[in-house]
Amino acid sequence: MSGTVEARLAQLGLDVPTAPTPAANYIPWVRTGNLVYIAGQVPMKDGAFRWVGKVGAEWSMDEGKQAAREVALNILSQLKAALDGDLDRVVRAVKLNGFVNCVPDFVHQPAVINGASELMIEVFGDAGRHARSAVGVASLPFGVAVEIDGVFEVR
Repeated sequence: MSGTVEARLAQLGLDVPTAPTPAANYIPWVRTGNLVYIAGQVPMKDGAFRWVGKVGAEWSMDEGKQAAREVALNILSQLKAALDGDLDRVVRAVKLNGFVNCVPDFVHQPAVINGASELMIEVFGDAGRHARSAVGVASLPFGVAVEIDGVFEVR
């Protein structure tokens, strides 16, 4: 569907990919009432895991931020699937939970997850502002650098 959010995505030069299929025994999103919960998304493009490695070792903070931005596009792909292709039904981003696969002394997880937060604001404007957690972890599935899940209020 083409709408205000799709026009904004086009202006930003962003393509929302086809929603990736789950890598395990879960569903990628659940809608209950006016909330859509998006399962943890990772940096995957064209069926391949990207950004494999640790922030602070294989990846810099800025590269981790790029990985988080890519993950945010996968979140949007799942959200789009949940809303029958119509991202204009998003009322607001409620919460993002960001996990950064990083070396033990890395302390800039919020800066990494800003890649996703900033994309939500670029796409949805003030409705993209959200509550958030950003934590460092010892490892993530498939060795990826970032995993993020989210909650969105929808119509």
